[in-house]
Amino acid sequence: MEEYIENVKLNLDFYKGTDEYSDGDIEDRILEVVKTEDDLEEFLTHENEWAMLYHLSKVRHNLLEWYPFRSDASLLEIGSGCGAVTGIFCEKCAKVTGVDLSKRRSTINAYRNRAYDNLEIMVGNFEDIRFDEKFDYVTLIGVLEYSIYYINSEQPFLDMLKKAKSLLKPGGTLIVAIENKYGIKYWAGAAEDHTGRFFDGIEGYSGVDKVRTFSRKGLETILEEAGFSSNEFYYPFPDYKMPEEVYAEEAIKKEITPKVSPAYDRDRYLVFNETKVMTNLSQEGMATFFANSFLVFSQDNQG
Repeated sequence: MEEYIENVKLNLDFYKGTDEYSDGDIEDRILEVVKTEDDLEEFLTHENEWAMLYHLSKVRHNLLEWYPFRSDASLLEIGSGCGAVTGIFCEKCAKVTGVDLSKRRSTINAYRNRAYDNLEIMVGNFEDIRFDEKFDYVTLIGVLEYSIYYINSEQPFLDMLKKAKSLLKPGGTLIVAIENKYGIKYWAGAAEDHTGRFFDGIEGYSGVDKVRTFSRKGLETILEEAGFSSNEFYYPFPDYKMPEEVYAEEAIKKEITPKVSPAYDRDRYLVFNETKVMTNLSQEGMATFFANSFLVFSQDNQG
């Protein structure tokens, strides 16, 4: 079964009829906005809802707008959501396939990117979907930490990476964006992004069973276990969600002066000045451990 929203195809063959992930009723408002507003950036200047900003702001594009995607490439976006970065992929690649649990979010994505004729969105659980092709790029942007929702196994995070790898063409690239469990903002008094509790990640997620983020070393280790022998790390600041800067490995080891991480949707403490601390950490060669987020380009160079 399929539907079309102008040029965008919604593939419903694997949709079970209920949305398994949602931000609630605000998504109905977002859908109405993308249907009726021609200038989303202008609209957002009059909005104060974090969900609106998070899903619709073009600041999200900074994460990958600079990256030299091959123009003839195919890309699979796992967890395409409301299309925060889908438009960048449509602009830069020949063919884009999105996957998302939510039909409502996929509908928002389709309306938002309805001008593109190279986008298909498959609605359903990633684990259930059968793909007839492999891709030059596979992305997990804010998705790996939620692997328990997608993958039913004893090692859902590792198995998510393995399945993503199985969908890559030889020489293809996996792109992962995720928070750092030891990000400087958490030490400085920001609540953990997913649980809303202070120090959850740096204390080891005690009592938390639905989400996990990783350290720099931990993420590299699990990527290598999944078969990715080459992992190139970048560091978005303040984080990957609303990035103003993206540092390469070489750059972050020099003196950097990133801004303090804002708290858009909840209160936070300011225990110390993040900018000063990160500047000192970069001078000491320790900034990669404390960066708030990671952006990783992974390949299997042994294949």
